[in-house]
Amino acid sequence: MTPPLPLSAAPTVTAAGLPALQRRISAVLVVSQILGGLGVAIGIALAPMLATEVTGSEALSGLAPTASVAGTALLSLPLAALMTSRGRRPGLVLAYLVGALGGGLVVLGTVVRSFPLLLLGMAAFGAGSSANLQARFAAADLVGPERRGRAISTVIWATTIGSVLGPNIAAPAGRLFHGTPVPETAGPYLWSAAAFLLAGAVVAVLLRPDPLLTARALAPRSTQGEQKRSLRAGIAAVRESPMAKLAMVTVAVSHTAMVSIMVMTPVHLGRHGADLQLIGLVISGHIAGMYAFSPVMGWLADRFGRLSVIGLTVGLLSGAALLAGTAGPRHGQTALGLFVLGLGWSAGMIAGSALLTDSVPQAARAAVQGLSDLTMNAAAGIGGAAAGLIVAQWGYGPLNAIGAALLLPVAALALRRSLKGSGGAGA
Repeated sequence: MTPPLPLSAAPTVTAAGLPALQRRISAVLVVSQILGGLGVAIGIALAPMLATEVTGSEALSGLAPTASVAGTALLSLPLAALMTSRGRRPGLVLAYLVGALGGGLVVLGTVVRSFPLLLLGMAAFGAGSSANLQARFAAADLVGPERRGRAISTVIWATTIGSVLGPNIAAPAGRLFHGTPVPETAGPYLWSAAAFLLAGAVVAVLLRPDPLLTARALAPRSTQGEQKRSLRAGIAAVRESPMAKLAMVTVAVSHTAMVSIMVMTPVHLGRHGADLQLIGLVISGHIAGMYAFSPVMGWLADRFGRLSVIGLTVGLLSGAALLAGTAGPRHGQTALGLFVLGLGWSAGMIAGSALLTDSVPQAARAAVQGLSDLTMNAAAGIGGAAAGLIVAQWGYGPLNAIGAALLLPVAALALRRSLKGSGGAGA
């Protein structure tokens, strides 16, 4: 195995030049996040349709997005290990390259009508999501705890642009392949691949010096111990920090509750007579809640502390479950519930990610961040798959009740930490 880069590989940065470097790195990450978010949104919007087209069965349509979520989860730890060893830039570039390769495999699988190849492509395509998720931690590498929430939220906010544009340009992008061997439903994945390649090029050329290596070089020598890359090291670091445990549970539960409720909302709306245009508007409002208000959540996390915003997360997600779960045929109430659901996800993702970064040593930070993303995506994948069974068996209202019940461990851990004192900066 190639040895990790020494700290001296990071260029010297003076205290006077650090703010300008922070702003430049944030700008580069925002651009790459827009491009990466655009690629992800184009692809995910069409995944169920492609699966149905290739297999001829709607029953298998959910396996394509599930493969993408699984790929995102499985790639989290290898990418985190690479970043620990070589820095953020190589890890992000590799993730975007794998995502682009996945887009090409999806198109090839569709052309040759191979469902296994399609699923393999979707799993690799999930690397694009892995890159977008890891970028939020790259934004926090050179930022102190007092501004960490806002740094993370800026990168998350940038996803708004790609997430909104992606589904809207998927159809025009597909029509460009009319009359070619590439089906119109698969053609947009080539655009996704191009977006990932552009994002990777932006990171490769402009994300210099590497933020993680620079942060290590600037850290006190007493904290610069051997870099820990393994899953075991990440688990050990979390075990040693009660606040890191709370952070991981917050991120995983808020993401799982959001995904589980969100994926079944179109089905619920359709059962009550909503057309595709109305369903699209409801989901757009949900996405706006997820991303557009993230700077507010970042400011709150820095101003009032991570624990306060985690409490807000529990309140927002519980309120969203109550609104959506009791809406019945009232589409406006469902839309409001989904918007609040997005706000709750934003609060949990930003406060949890900032608290996680605050709570573990620099040497284990990238490993713990990868472990968190693995846990978050694995839990959400299970939750999304179970959501369909729950709705089929009991209904949409009980699904929301179960989603709210998932928040109980977060509330209990946050209350316990509040009673014991914050125990760390920014908490």
